[in-house]
Amino acid sequence: MNERAKMNCSSFSDAFYGTCTVGERGQIVIPVEARAEIGFHPGDKVVIMRHPVHMGLMMFKIDAMREFLDEFSAGLARIEKTEEVDK
Repeated sequence: MNERAKMNCSSFSDAFYGTCTVGERGQIVIPVEARAEIGFHPGDKVVIMRHPVHMGLMMFKIDAMREFLDEFSAGLARIEKTEEVDK
């Protein structure tokens, strides 16, 4: 994953890679720039999720999802520990 992909997207143009067409079998082609920047390679497993608010999909490499969940869990543990100390 390159540095642009690691940055937070602060504008629409930072997050926009292009468009694609859904084929008859439901397949799409991920734009080459997105594959290069995110580091998608043939055979990679991805998580596909429905966006929680809008009618759309979000896609993550499984390793990126695991990293996010680990960071999220560690943050919750720090919060819980702080709350216990404050009691």
